[in-house]
Amino acid sequence: MHIRKLTDQISVSPQVLPGEMADLEAAGFRSVINNRPDGEADDQPSGVEMAQAAAAHGLAYRDIPVVPGQYGAAVIEAMAQAMAELPMPVLAFCRTGTRSTTLWALQAARAGDADAIVKAAGGAGYDIAALAPRLRAMRHA
Repeated sequence: MHIRKLTDQISVSPQVLPGEMADLEAAGFRSVINNRPDGEADDQPSGVEMAQAAAAHGLAYRDIPVVPGQYGAAVIEAMAQAMAELPMPVLAFCRTGTRSTTLWALQAARAGDADAIVKAAGGAGYDIAALAPRLRAMRHA
């Protein structure tokens, strides 16, 4: 598991496995967000398996599946709602961490500074500079 911290409230990572939930709990995470649609890869655990594993370790769990490149208003709102409701800190994951980072950035942009968001993502190893114009537009929407 390769966890990358975006803020004190959220970190991202590539695919998490059910057996790694104990490690997440031990690391201090209180919630997990799964940004992968079920069936995206043959070796991927299902959302149900992930939810059961999270619950077994006292972690809150939320499924917010995102098809790569498809960041519509519904998934952005679902991520914002999760960030408002779930106990912190949160670990969000997808196949590589990029979708989770992008989705976090899009929901954060509604109330945050686009440059600071891009910098936080870059500091975690995710280059979302091309997203900056959309982030700025969301702040002014």
